[in-house]
Amino acid sequence: MQWSERYLENNQPSFEDMDKFIANDLWRQTHKFIKQTYGVSPTQSYSGCSGQPGWNVKYQKSGKSLCTLYPMEGYFIALVVIGNKEAHEAELMLPMLCDSVRDVYNNSVALGSMGRWLMINVTSPAILEDVKNLIMLRVRPK
Repeated sequence: MQWSERYLENNQPSFEDMDKFIANDLWRQTHKFIKQTYGVSPTQSYSGCSGQPGWNVKYQKSGKSLCTLYPMEGYFIALVVIGNKEAHEAELMLPMLCDSVRDVYNNSVALGSMGRWLMINVTSPAILEDVKNLIMLRVRPK
């Protein structure tokens, strides 16, 4: 059963529910990294967006989005927005990124002032490292 079907808008899952559904340690590692690096806690929100509907987890630091995480069975999707300010550095990073992350970047469309919205399937430790680096590019840790 799809995540969006399991937990409808009026049925908010717990973080434990998400953890059990994803059943992948990369999920826990991501939360630990963001907590240790930025000292922020996640918030949950529901999206009716047809692109990725359902409950998701958002991280923000000082009003700026770090990432949004979407539960999937056995993995999760990380949305990282690369704004115009970060675009040049992100493009310099491309040769060092995994093929799949590089493909997501190259196949994304720069949406003017909204930047590139990268929906990255986090399925391996290497991909998670790329996501961490993109988040740190977006918002520099102290």
